Amino acid sequence: MIKAPIFRIMAVLLLAPAGFVAAHHGTAGFYDEHKKVKVEGVVKEFHWRNPHSGLFVVGKDSNGNEGTFALEMGSPSSLARAGYTRRTVKPGDKVVAEVRPAHTNPLAGELISSDLWVNGKRVSTMISDQGKAKSEE
Repeated sequence: MIKAPIFRIMAVLLLAPAGFVAAHHGTAGFYDEHKKVKVEGVVKEFHWRNPHSGLFVVGKDSNGNEGTFALEMGSPSSLARAGYTRRTVKPGDKVVAEVRPAHTNPLAGELISSDLWVNGKRVSTMISDQGKAKSEE
């Protein structure tokens, strides 16, 4: 016979991770969902890693902020499904990105999925019918 306190502890341990995952994916607390900023510059680093990839760009945004921008992207698996590889973006590439700016840091943001230009070519993280990223010249 399972006693009630043990059952409660087991329930909390089994359900707690779901709460952490939901809290983790809520970006409204970090990024302003009502603003978009264009960041233009040169890639300093591209981190292809979990839980989110990161793009570091030295440049300027449409608000006049200059410096090294830290841009959060999707996980490697979600980017791969959209056709990205760890070599899609490389140090030295010229990029133009549309981001949601962070509430507390003008040099941080979340890369908005539909607009990333690398060396003059549009790379979309929106998955096409073929499951690959769309590119345009």
